[in-house]
Amino acid sequence: MNWLITLDANILLWIQDHLRREFLTPIMLFITNLGNAGWFWLVLLAVLLFFPNRRKAALTGIAAVLIGFIITNLCIKNMVARIRPYEVIEGLQYLGIKPHDFSFPSGHSTCSMAASLALLARLPKKAGIPLLILALLICFSRLYAGVHYPTDVLAGILIGSAAAAIALCLVRQKPAQSSE
Repeated sequence: MNWLITLDANILLWIQDHLRREFLTPIMLFITNLGNAGWFWLVLLAVLLFFPNRRKAALTGIAAVLIGFIITNLCIKNMVARIRPYEVIEGLQYLGIKPHDFSFPSGHSTCSMAASLALLARLPKKAGIPLLILALLICFSRLYAGVHYPTDVLAGILIGSAAAAIALCLVRQKPAQSSE
């Protein structure tokens, strides 16, 4: 597993050395802040609840975010207790606000993928695709900011994708018809 830790560190240092730019940093910090506590996704899902033709999409997204949150933030983060990369990798400088929870998996990535994939499946593609692109940018922004290892983000993407798939199955179910 040492090779994976080394690969994670090398990717983060490469991003820091080759992709970080003065003009890009405020944009990436803005994007990463959209994922803080899932606020952007939760507000969007709450707004969609007010539109009857989008309510199923919103409920699917809410279920996906909740499933992802339980798996990532309540279970795995505390069990794995992975220290943030900027605390371990020599020369890596984090950007933005210093997170105080554990690193693995990325909650930003989990929430963003859960919500965006649920919405991609339930909304017209002209709305779903830009939301998926935003989710992927939020995932990348965590690497750009140096606050997550690539494997943290990858795990968040996988958990968020699974949470969206589960939510799609749950919300698709129709209540049983009464036999009265």
